[in-house]
Amino acid sequence: MKEKHLFYLLFLFALIGCNSDDTTSSESGYTNNNLKLNGDRLTPELIWQLGRVGNVCVSPNGKDVIYTVAHTDIKENKSYTDIYKANIASSETTQITNSKESESSLSYSANGDDIFYLSSKSGTTQLWKLHLESSKTSQITNIKGGITGYVFSPDMKKLAYTAQVKLDEDVQDLYPDLPHANARIEDDLMYRHWDDWEDGSYSHVYITDASNGLITSATDIMEGEKFDSPLNPFGGIEQIAWTKDSKQLAYCCKKLSGKEYATSTNADIYLFNTDNNETTNLTEGMYGYDLNPTFSPDGKYLAWESMERDGYEADKNRIFLMDLATGEKKDLTLGFDQNAGALAWSSESDKIWFTSNHLGPYQIYNVNIGSEEIAQITKGQQNYNSVFPVGKQLVATKTTMNHPTEIFIVNTETGEDKALSTVNKDVLAQLKMGKVESRWITTTDNKKMQTWVIYPPNFDPNKKYPTLLYCQGGPQATISQYWSLRWNFQLMAANDYIIVAPNRRGLPGFGQEWNEQISGDYGGQNMKDYLSAIDELAKEPFVDENKLGAIGASYGGFSVYWLAGNHDKRFKAFISHCGIFNFEQMYSTTEEMFFVNWDMKGAYWEKDNKVAQNTYANSPHKFVANWDTPILVIHGEKDFRIPYTQGMGAYNTAQLRNVPARFLYFPEESHWVLTPQNGILWHREFFRWLDEYLK
Repeated sequence: MKEKHLFYLLFLFALIGCNSDDTTSSESGYTNNNLKLNGDRLTPELIWQLGRVGNVCVSPNGKDVIYTVAHTDIKENKSYTDIYKANIASSETTQITNSKESESSLSYSANGDDIFYLSSKSGTTQLWKLHLESSKTSQITNIKGGITGYVFSPDMKKLAYTAQVKLDEDVQDLYPDLPHANARIEDDLMYRHWDDWEDGSYSHVYITDASNGLITSATDIMEGEKFDSPLNPFGGIEQIAWTKDSKQLAYCCKKLSGKEYATSTNADIYLFNTDNNETTNLTEGMYGYDLNPTFSPDGKYLAWESMERDGYEADKNRIFLMDLATGEKKDLTLGFDQNAGALAWSSESDKIWFTSNHLGPYQIYNVNIGSEEIAQITKGQQNYNSVFPVGKQLVATKTTMNHPTEIFIVNTETGEDKALSTVNKDVLAQLKMGKVESRWITTTDNKKMQTWVIYPPNFDPNKKYPTLLYCQGGPQATISQYWSLRWNFQLMAANDYIIVAPNRRGLPGFGQEWNEQISGDYGGQNMKDYLSAIDELAKEPFVDENKLGAIGASYGGFSVYWLAGNHDKRFKAFISHCGIFNFEQMYSTTEEMFFVNWDMKGAYWEKDNKVAQNTYANSPHKFVANWDTPILVIHGEKDFRIPYTQGMGAYNTAQLRNVPARFLYFPEESHWVLTPQNGILWHREFFRWLDEYLK
């Protein structure tokens, strides 16, 4: 049943479920800690108001954990982040900061008396220190333009930080007599990345003495190099690490330019010696991503995450180990058919803890560096995102489809955990969540495919429910136990939809063969996997087979466009967010060329390349003659991975073919929707569209 727009907005306002008097806002800061709900269903507004845990750091004595919690003020359309401390033994929690300026990037001093963090309260982002006993704060850096990350040497005598430095000329530099000219001049790839235009500035690593008062300058260890460390756009301070003797600094960088940069993933780990200012490439001859170096506590080894093949961003993520005395390298996960990440050394330097996706969830593992034996520590339906060894237990962050990230203490013997942080406990206790079920479905080629099924709260098996097929993006990104501000399965279930989320071909966690099958087969077996999943669930008496929808973003958005022309009237509504509509246009307008080169297996003009030509033959725009089902198209103008003209092309095509269609366009958003009010608008239009055609 279609509803008028005004009624729908009033209905959603009633469902916000939060009394404005129960939030706290002052000159000091903002929090949503005391929310009282008017209902027991999850809403878009409530998702944004839940606290978001981040920046976990364990004290040197292993007794306390500091972390940040972000709360969103929807009216102001921004979030505030403060620092909290929890005692590991008692779980007693203390709020450390309460300010209008957000704090981030937490660390402890060597003796544990002080904590360091980044804050913009001086006008630019700088490093600050807070003495825990007195609560006295002091500014550590005053770098022009601010800094973006930092890491102290183990002896606390040196500080490495990252900051932007301008090295390229712009139009005003070339033509100073044209101060109002507004243009870009490009001579090479790649000139934009994900959601930013290259601006002639590069992220460099700086080193300075940390014991001489306020720091106003430092030595650029990459002086004159037109490269970024950490890597743009997602790299952080985890890509920089000091050796245990505080004499050398490892940093990650892809030292390529232009077209070579756009077509390669060959990032290396470099070691800078502070005694002689020499830099050594530790991973020379290794051609994929080599990232996130971490030195063993005894100073003998370097471990890092490594991919083997150049140009393949979804290659197996391995754990590599280097003996610093001999230079010998070895793959500790050679026989391990899973990805490994979030590496953390044991205090004895004999094991490396890590997380890995296996059959859906992310679990905690360790690998013995001597025997190379790998042990799985945890089980169950959850995602462990990071891990920090503390004696005979672990501090870990954990997420499920039923709750956002919290901090847990994990028993290394049993794998059992208990909550340390409970940021959202009181709010979540007021909500009813839907059941999350794992099913194994037989595919058209007789393989078993893990599929999540999420049911509405108060599910009644005697009723028939509209059902959504969720198509995953990536394309190589597991549907795991995540909690999303946008693609939140519990929010969909709270609106009385059943969600079917298959881990189709091309997703990690089910072995490399399963993961790699998708490359060069867009529109092939993975599309059959989608249909196998929805067809199997449509047999259930509680699924209304006449009210099926398909939804997805990025590769999932492409999947929706493809299904729109190949679904044999299974679906009654589609929603595609930032999807690929025209493969040839995508190849010519995206930014990271290694992605399309690998997954499409070549350019569209390579007529003798049969695999590539099969890919382009499956472009969704070639099946629009079959489009007959209502479709909502969503795209952000600052999406440079899949440019917004792809969404316009799909929407215009639907309109020209007289297919009911709507275009939700965000001029200031990118591949994601990151601001609170736009995020809420996204959900309101998402459910308005589905309710119009499936209810």
